[in-house]
Amino acid sequence: MSTPSPTQLKVLVPGNHLMVNLLGHRDELLKLVEEAFPVAIHVRGNEITITGDAPDIERVGRLFEELVVLLQSGHTLDADGLGRSIEMLKADQRPTEVLGTQVLRGRKPVRPKTAGQKRYVDAVNTNTVTFAIGPAGTGKSYLAVALAVQALQAKAVNRIILTRPAVEAGERLGFLPGDVLAKVDPYLRPLYDALYDMVDAETVGRLMDRGTIEVAPLAFMRGRTLNDSFIILDEAQNTTPEQMKMFLTRLGFGSKVVVTGDVTQIDLPEGRGRSGLRTVRAILDGIDGVMFVELGAPDVVRHRIVQDIVNAYERVDP
Repeated sequence: MSTPSPTQLKVLVPGNHLMVNLLGHRDELLKLVEEAFPVAIHVRGNEITITGDAPDIERVGRLFEELVVLLQSGHTLDADGLGRSIEMLKADQRPTEVLGTQVLRGRKPVRPKTAGQKRYVDAVNTNTVTFAIGPAGTGKSYLAVALAVQALQAKAVNRIILTRPAVEAGERLGFLPGDVLAKVDPYLRPLYDALYDMVDAETVGRLMDRGTIEVAPLAFMRGRTLNDSFIILDEAQNTTPEQMKMFLTRLGFGSKVVVTGDVTQIDLPEGRGRSGLRTVRAILDGIDGVMFVELGAPDVVRHRIVQDIVNAYERVDP
C-alpha cells in the first residue's frame, strides 16, 4: 500500500502584530499547534507554510484562519484558548462561531469558551426554561448571571432573581448570627461574586435597594408569581422534588428561568429524599420551551487540572 505524499499549504497572515499574537511568546502557541497535529510548520515573514498529509494540513490551515479572524476582532490568544480552539477544530466545530458570541458587553465582556457553553447560551436565548447540568468549572452559574444582566440591560426583563437552596443550614438557621438574610448569605455568596464581576458594586447596591436585583434563599420563592423576571436557581441538585416543583411553578408571564446544578454533588441530608434535579428530566423532557443542556469535562474552563479531576471521577463513577 502506497503512503500519500506530503502536501503543502500556505497561509498569509495580514500584519506583523497579528503574526506575533498568533505565534505567541517565543513561538509557544506555534509549538502547541505542532504538538496537536502531525504536520510541520515553517514561518517566514507573514507566511505560514504547513507540510503534511492533506486532511491534516487543511485542518491546521482552517485553525490559523479562524485564529486570525478572532485576533482581528479583538480577542487575545493564550495557551488555554488555543487548546480549546484545537479541540473544536478536531470536532469539526468553528472557534469563531463559539468564541465570537458575545453574551455581555461591559467592563468585563463575557463570551462562551467552549462549544458546550455556546450550546447552553443558545438554549437560554431560545427557551423559557433551561436546565444546565454539569460539573464544577463549566460556567453554569456565571453564564446564567451574565445572560440575566444582559436581559436586564436590554429591557427584556424588569428584574433579576437569583436563588439557591440553603441546604446545609436546613431549617436550623437560628444558630447563625444576624437576620434571616445574613444567615443564608454564605450560601448565596457565589451568586453575588458573579454579579459583582460584571456590574460595579455601587450599581448592584442601587439595583438591589430598588428590588431590581433580588438574591434570596429558595424558601423565599414560595407563594409568589414572578412576572417579567430572569430567574436563576443555582445548585439545584440540593432541591427536593417538591421544592423543584414549587420553584418552577413560580414562573409568570414574560419571564425566563435557568436552573443549574451538578448531580454528582448532592448535599441533601439523610431523610430529605431524592434530588429534584435528578427527577425533573423524566417529568419535563419533551415539553416545548424546556431544554436540558449537559456540560462535561471539555467545558471546564478553570485550571487544566480541574478538567483532569472531572475526567478521573467520571471514569470511576460514569
